[in-house]
Amino acid sequence: MQLIKKTQRFGLLLPSSNTTQEPEFAQMLPASVSLHGARLTLSNIDPDSTVSIMAELETEARKLADADVDVVVLSATAPSTRMGKGYDKEVCDRIEQAAGKPATTAATAMLQAFEVLDIQRIVMAAPWSEATNAMVARFIEASNVSVIRQAALGHVRNSEVGLLDSQTAYDLGRQVDDANADAIFLACGNWLTADIVHRLERESGKPVLTTNNCAIWAALRIMGGHKCVSGYGALLEKHLATN
Repeated sequence: MQLIKKTQRFGLLLPSSNTTQEPEFAQMLPASVSLHGARLTLSNIDPDSTVSIMAELETEARKLADADVDVVVLSATAPSTRMGKGYDKEVCDRIEQAAGKPATTAATAMLQAFEVLDIQRIVMAAPWSEATNAMVARFIEASNVSVIRQAALGHVRNSEVGLLDSQTAYDLGRQVDDANADAIFLACGNWLTADIVHRLERESGKPVLTTNNCAIWAALRIMGGHKCVSGYGALLEKHLATN
């Protein structure tokens, strides 16, 4: 069996309690891209934790720079939206200054995906609390995208989210869908979603964006050289090439 040479390095900043992103990213990334992670302390998805996680941002970003990654991604929706409009860009600047590498966040990637797909109205489903859902919705609406329906499963412990089956994401996505929405957004990087995106898109007839497929899409566009990643939704299949 011939091994495919790894020619690019993907640096991932993720919450310490996240058990989903590393396996999902390894599954979804092109074979030529290797995955390298660093962890930021977070156990609960609550207001205080989504702020305090940022105290370790520079320290962990520098560790990824030691691995000479090509991009650094904070793929955590709640922490990168917590302080309102523009906060994601501040986080990107902090990472880039610490690591000396291009950076993006889950929130930044999400907004870029909305723009590329000309999305003006979404429905949002998430595994966390209704309060966290409302916070993320405010961030999205401050960026001129309407959240016309939303639903949350109510989990606070992030380790509990990581145990949820991907069927929960499919079911909640179907439940919250609305004919007036341009897309379905499945928020939270610790929620298994990769295996249900294609089916949900086919049955809803609209793009399905997730924290993780948006983050991978944005990072691959930064790194360059990729035209298509199949099987994880229209964003990665049809909108990856930058020229």
